[in-house]
Amino acid sequence: MAKISKVWSREILDSRGIPTVETAIMLDTGQVAVSSVPAGTSTGSHEALELRDREDPRYLGQGVLKAVENVNTVLGQAVIGMDPTDQFGIDQKLVQLDGTENKSKYGGNAILSISEAVTKCGAMASGQQLYAWIYSLAVKGGITEKVKIPTPLFNMINGGLHGAGNLDFQEFWVIPATSKSFSDGLRMGAEIYQTIGLNLAHRGAIHSVGHEGGYAPNLFTNADAFEVFIESVHQTQYSLGRDVFLGLDVASNSFYKDGEYLIKDKTSGMDDNQMLEYYKELCDRYKLAVIEDAFQEDAWDSWKKGYNELSSSALIVGDDLIATNPKRLQKAIAEKACNGIVVKPNQIGTVTETLNVVKMARDAGIKIVVSHRSGETNDSFIADFAVGVAADYIKSGAPARGERVAKYNRLSTIEIEIARLK
Repeated sequence: MAKISKVWSREILDSRGIPTVETAIMLDTGQVAVSSVPAGTSTGSHEALELRDREDPRYLGQGVLKAVENVNTVLGQAVIGMDPTDQFGIDQKLVQLDGTENKSKYGGNAILSISEAVTKCGAMASGQQLYAWIYSLAVKGGITEKVKIPTPLFNMINGGLHGAGNLDFQEFWVIPATSKSFSDGLRMGAEIYQTIGLNLAHRGAIHSVGHEGGYAPNLFTNADAFEVFIESVHQTQYSLGRDVFLGLDVASNSFYKDGEYLIKDKTSGMDDNQMLEYYKELCDRYKLAVIEDAFQEDAWDSWKKGYNELSSSALIVGDDLIATNPKRLQKAIAEKACNGIVVKPNQIGTVTETLNVVKMARDAGIKIVVSHRSGETNDSFIADFAVGVAADYIKSGAPARGERVAKYNRLSTIEIEIARLK
């Protein structure tokens, strides 16, 4: 039986040039696993605390040396000698050591870096691929669905806090039909992405690339982005509404001010009811398949009304609403506020707690969307996690930029491996 013999951590940079935590774990067999945690730009107030060196001017107060120290001096020492296949026991120990509800003592980033590295060590110690090991953990946790490759939500245009500031909505998605294989969906996404780029150039809509690899174009309204999507899909061999669909992460927290939603498509602010009517217009015009964070994170009555009136045609997904938090999810289930949940391990802090949230959502019939963050690394852990828990969808950004493509390429590898095992 393998044992954890050494744990060490360091500060590295994420895809935005902002520090994050990387932790390595060595087993007494000599095997080493490394995990680096992502970080969000658009974060909900109910997430686990990401510990930063706010008082230190290094990296403009964004350093993570304290979190690294917590791994090296406290958390890592606590798991030395433990069996890496005991994921639940190790995660429980980390949670108990911190002792706070939001991981504020030692930092959710410090704790997750160990938790994910332990998962990788468990896979090595058991002689399994990471996704297969995560599946075995999921089964132990009561999740019984077989492994599968999730459908990607390609974030083709970045707006809001992820873009250049001229679009209000955060993510504009192209979504392959769920009947498509992952490899076919990836090819469709890449071809449409390239076509969108050509169209933006043709329009003179000067474009850069946003945090998640999607274009950040110079467009006048959010509706303009959808028009670019429709035009681009029509220029390919694919059919909108059959081969691919459109979706949206509104991230409405970012433009909710003083009780109103302020977007460029409207001359005046909208209340929650007016915003719902606007979503109905978008669904009718663009046949949206998925809408995420349609209302601000604590507008429970509006979420319930939105679910009642939109869920027959679109998946209504909560991210900031739930923040991978079991208490928030429990309320969302009781209130019938959504039928989809974004799952981000760094919002809750350990692999075990993330699995528990997935189980709770799955038992309630809620679709699972496993997600990256805007500040990513080349670590492809979430790809294996999404397959292991049989997620319905995965968000990994555009089919561009190395830290996004790392997840898609890993999914391609897993798809081939699964096919060979059949």
